[in-house]
Amino acid sequence: MTDDASRNDPADEVPDDVPRYGPNRQQAVYSQGMLEDDPPEFPVSYEDLVERAREELSEEAFAYVVGGAGSESTVRANDRAFETWQIVPRMLRDVSDRDLSVDLFGTEYPAPVLLAPIGVQEILHEEAELAVARAAREFELPMVLSSVSSHTFEAVADELGDGPGWFQLYWSADRDVAASFVERAEDAGYEAVVVTLDTPKMGWRERDIELGYLPFLETQGLQNYFADPAFRDRLEADPEDDPVSAIRSWKECFGDASLTWDDLDWLDEQTDLPIVLKGVLHPDDAREAVDRGVDGLIVSNHGGRQVDGAIPALDALPDVVDAVDDATAADEEFPVLFDSGIRRGSDVFQAVALGADAVLLGRPYALGLGIGGEDGVRAVLENLLADLDLTVGLSGCASIDEVDRSNLRRAER
Repeated sequence: MTDDASRNDPADEVPDDVPRYGPNRQQAVYSQGMLEDDPPEFPVSYEDLVERAREELSEEAFAYVVGGAGSESTVRANDRAFETWQIVPRMLRDVSDRDLSVDLFGTEYPAPVLLAPIGVQEILHEEAELAVARAAREFELPMVLSSVSSHTFEAVADELGDGPGWFQLYWSADRDVAASFVERAEDAGYEAVVVTLDTPKMGWRERDIELGYLPFLETQGLQNYFADPAFRDRLEADPEDDPVSAIRSWKECFGDASLTWDDLDWLDEQTDLPIVLKGVLHPDDAREAVDRGVDGLIVSNHGGRQVDGAIPALDALPDVVDAVDDATAADEEFPVLFDSGIRRGSDVFQAVALGADAVLLGRPYALGLGIGGEDGVRAVLENLLADLDLTVGLSGCASIDEVDRSNLRRAER
C-alpha cells in the first residue's frame, strides 16, 4: 500500500478543458464529484428521472408524459424489446477516436440523435420548447417541434438560431390550416416536415382519462393554431376574446382520419422540404412510402401512446429497413429513423445496428425539462451522448457507420 503523498491526484488525469458532454463526460463527472464534492445535480438513469419527476411534477403532467394507451402494454413492450438483443463486443480494433456523426438529407449532425416532438411542454416547465431549443442548439442536434407546442414555430426558431430544427405536422382536417402550418415552418427555417400518421385521433389513455385531463382544453399547446391566419379565419372572434369557441374549432380540425396514401401528393405540392413519415411499423407501408416518393420514415408506435398491444417499434425496425432496402436503388438516400423506447446509449446502438440511421429521444429529455428546465435537458443529452460514445467504442467500433447487425445477437430466452 502506498502513502497519501505517492497516490495519483485524480486532477492529473483530467485536463482543464474537458467538456461537460461527449467523450470525456464520465471523467468530468468523476473529477467534479471527487475533487469538488459536487455529484451530478440531475438523475443519470431513466428510472431515477421518472421517480424525481413523479415527486416534482403535478399528477396530471406526470401522467401525461409517462402514460400510454390502455394498459400501457405497448410502453412496456417497447422497453422489453431491447432485452431481446445483446451486443457482441469486438476487441483490438483501435477505438481511440470515435466518430458518432451522421448525414441526413445532406446535413451532417454530430450524433445520430434527434429530440422527438413532444407537445404542450408548458405543463412541464414555463420555458417549455424555448428551453429545449437552447439545449438542442448547444449540441447541434435537430429538435423536432410539435404542431401542438406551447410556443409558436417562429419563437422556437428564434431560440434555435443556427441550430437545426425539424417540424412535426399533425395533418389538420382543414387543408388551409395544414398548408399554412407547413408554409410557416418552412419560412421559419425548419429543415424537414415530419408527418405523424398514427394520431388522426388521440388514443385511449387511461391515466389522462381517470384524471379527466386534456391540457388542450385549457388552451395549452395551441399557440401555433391561435397564431395561424388560416385557423383564425375559421373563427368568428379572436381566440383571445373567445377561447371556448377557438378550442371547439381546434377539436374539429386537429386530425383527419380520412387521409389515404393519395393525399401525400397534395402535401408534396405544399413544400420543398423533405417529407418524413412518422409512425410506420409494417413493411408494406414502408414499400408504399418509397413508391409514393416521400423522403424518409420514422419507425414508431408513438411511444406506446396510441394503440395498446401494438408491436414494439424495435421489433418492427428490421423488417421496415429490409423493405426500404428492397424498394430503393442502391445509391438512393432514404433515411429510416427510429422512435419509441430510447432510454440509454445502448438503446441507440441497438437501433442503429438494426438499421436505423438515427433515433428520436423523447420521454427522457421531457422529464429532464420537467425537473430542471434547460439544465435538465442538457444533462440528459450530456449523459446519453457520453453513454453512446462509450458503448460504440467498447463494442469495438470507431464510428457509428461501423455499427451494423453483426454487432448484435438474439438473446436466448
